[in-house]
Amino acid sequence: MAGHSKWANIKHKKAATDAKRGKVWTRIIKEITVAARMGGGDVGTNPRLRLAIEKAADSNMPKETVVRATQRGSGNLEGANYEEIRYEGYGINGAAIIVDCLTDNKVRTVAEVRHAFSKYGGNMGTEGSVAFMFKHCGQFFFAPGTNEDALMEAALNAGAEDIISDDEGGFEVVCPPYDFAAIKQSLEAAGFKADMAEIIMKPDTETLFEGENAIKMQKLLDALENLDDVQDVYTNAILEN
Repeated sequence: MAGHSKWANIKHKKAATDAKRGKVWTRIIKEITVAARMGGGDVGTNPRLRLAIEKAADSNMPKETVVRATQRGSGNLEGANYEEIRYEGYGINGAAIIVDCLTDNKVRTVAEVRHAFSKYGGNMGTEGSVAFMFKHCGQFFFAPGTNEDALMEAALNAGAEDIISDDEGGFEVVCPPYDFAAIKQSLEAAGFKADMAEIIMKPDTETLFEGENAIKMQKLLDALENLDDVQDVYTNAILEN
């Protein structure tokens, strides 16, 4: 899209994440707890737990905090019982939004999510109303200047589905979600550490928002992301502020 800088948005997202480290840690602790509860406390046999612990390491979370969260999830320590729940809705000009939560109180969470939508110009939809517009996948971003041929060879050998270049010289690698951990390990072994690597809901198409509409949409997304029970927010809106 003309005038849109994907790399500026990635840097903005990373800076925002770093600025909210306390909240990031809370989200990772919840993820570790749920992953351990669902798949056990052994990272060798639980890829979801392994990814959550890698996020913890990347955010400089103390190891003892990680251990306690794993033990709570495994049933070895008392703690809250979190449940995964997804809400779908619409933002400014009908932009699609997915809100993934981990909560110990669904009544509280749905009320807070609905309030954020209504307060900032959006509205909640029914289950499945926008999810069909997104693809569940692993996503890696590599900055401009990355060796294209070497990255493509390493990514394809690792099992990636697609490698997408952009006008700025950066690259996006897309893979099946359940292959994410293995592909991440293979890429790093080949010398490629992504600027950003996540399992996400990737929109099939994107819509550029500029000016006042971008500002309004950002306020809605910020309100959703700042809710305590929200883990991730996905949208097909690209904001050019």
